[in-house]
Amino acid sequence: MSRERAAVPQTLHLTRLAQSSPGQWVDLPGGELRVLNLSGKLTGDAVTGWLICLSGEAVVDLPQNNFVRLRPGEGYRVSAGESWTAFETKEGSVLLLSEDAG
Repeated sequence: MSRERAAVPQTLHLTRLAQSSPGQWVDLPGGELRVLNLSGKLTGDAVTGWLICLSGEAVVDLPQNNFVRLRPGEGYRVSAGESWTAFETKEGSVLLLSEDAG
């Protein structure tokens, strides 16, 4: 009697996925997640959600002369009503954007 083998679970390496399209958001299947290999300067979309640094380091420039520095594992909550611009301070900077549903 032969048993069927369970399918091997597949993973996505988010940093490599983002590095495949430098400077462009890559949508992840099945959700409101996007990854980006930051190349130069990026004007952020008017969305609400979490901007998370996966690798490298980025500065998020905010209104009123404010900014946040994101290192790997750190995140900042962006809102649709607040403009922002991001730029890399280390080569290979990858950001994850998790938009709020709705």
